[in-house]
Amino acid sequence: MAKSVNKVILLGNVGKDPDFRTTGGGTAVAKFSLATSFSQKDPQGNWQDRTEWHNIVAYGRTAEIVRDYVKKGSKLFVEGRIQTRNWDDKE
Repeated sequence: MAKSVNKVILLGNVGKDPDFRTTGGGTAVAKFSLATSFSQKDPQGNWQDRTEWHNIVAYGRTAEIVRDYVKKGSKLFVEGRIQTRNWDDKE
C-alpha cells in the first residue's frame, strides 16, 4: 500500500502580529497570516505580481517561539502540513 505525503514549505512575510493563546489544557497556540508572492504573465503577456495568503497555526514550543520572535513584516520560512478546516459563517 502506498503512503501519501502532506508537506508544505513556505517563505513569505507575516501579515500582522501573531495571535497567541493558551488552550484550557495548557497548550500554547499561535495564529498568524503569511503572504507569499509570485509573478505570472497575464493574457496580454505582461508580468503581474500575485500574492497568496496562508493561515498558519503553531502549537506548543513552536507557538512560544512565534510569540517571542515573530512580528508583522517578519520574513519567515515555514515547514508543515496542510489541514483544511470548515466553518459556518454566522451572517
